[in-house]
Amino acid sequence: MKPRQIVSEMDSYVPGRSQDEIAAEFGLKKEDIIKLGSNENPWGPSPKALAAIREEVNINRYPESDLRELIHEYALYSGVDDDQVIVGGDGADEIIDVLAKTFIDEGDEFIVPLPSYMYYEYLLLQYGAVPVYARWDMEENKLDVDSVINSITEKTKMIFLCTPNNPTGTLISQEDIARIAEINEDILVVVDEAYFEFAEITNKDMIEKYPNIFIIRTMSKVMGLAGMRIGFGISSPEVIEYIFRIKPVFSLTRLSYIAALETLKDKEYIERSIRDGIASREYLYSELDKIDSLKVFPSKSNFILFNVEDTGMTATELTRKLMAEGIIVRDCTSFKGLDDYWVRISICTQDENEKFIEIMKKVLE
Repeated sequence: MKPRQIVSEMDSYVPGRSQDEIAAEFGLKKEDIIKLGSNENPWGPSPKALAAIREEVNINRYPESDLRELIHEYALYSGVDDDQVIVGGDGADEIIDVLAKTFIDEGDEFIVPLPSYMYYEYLLLQYGAVPVYARWDMEENKLDVDSVINSITEKTKMIFLCTPNNPTGTLISQEDIARIAEINEDILVVVDEAYFEFAEITNKDMIEKYPNIFIIRTMSKVMGLAGMRIGFGISSPEVIEYIFRIKPVFSLTRLSYIAALETLKDKEYIERSIRDGIASREYLYSELDKIDSLKVFPSKSNFILFNVEDTGMTATELTRKLMAEGIIVRDCTSFKGLDDYWVRISICTQDENEKFIEIMKKVLE
């Protein structure tokens, strides 16, 4: 049995390592491992969401197909109208997938500045789209907006702009987004705001002027529901209506639906997650920046990227040493646009922060 040609040619997506993997590989106890590789919320979900999950017993019934209440809550949270919101049940990944199903024909091109989140490419390749790579300026740590504009052709159908960018942690200015969006209204400019709460900046107001802007959001970060896989899209009513024609009807489970609803109502939890996440990020940046052999990028997200070339180790070598000590970080060697010397870490509790810094200094001795 032969798969489609594109499946034969594609590389598999490389996710962050799990605690179970590291425990088995290095003979460690799972509960002793600190996970800093996947940009999650280390403090856990909303207590109100957990309580609602425990009370939900009707898992023998199909989940909600009418998501109006959840859509309304997220519209209130985002400051948009209900008809500007769509919900996905496999995190932001499902939103990207339905965008591709809705707008991509075989041979269409999409632009990604490198380095950035590689799952865009992984999903769109499956539909016969052709990637075109623009540039993230790693010296200045900012988008090379001219490289994006110069990459646009008559075949361009989508442009992906991640802000804060994963893995660099830097914002893309609204001026640069506007320059790109106004070139051709038939090109969908996908603005990935998975981490926008940590930056305390959003581009959602741009949708009114630029209806070809589509904003991606997720509940996997600030809202602590990575295991529930819930994503959102925000755009013009016309774009949202097209996507609803394609989106699977039952993509949210009953448990993910009620967890999302209760989390959005728990304003105190969300505010605390943002506040604690920013504090953790700033602590980690200040401590890492004191280590002379590291080049550390300032971040507006819940993760930090740093270069380890001056340590005399590659990213792979350093991450293995850290894993042997029970610390999972992200070796960014698999990110297109980065060389062998970049590592990304995500926020954690203060106790975990201090333990990580202690072990980091130890492996660099």
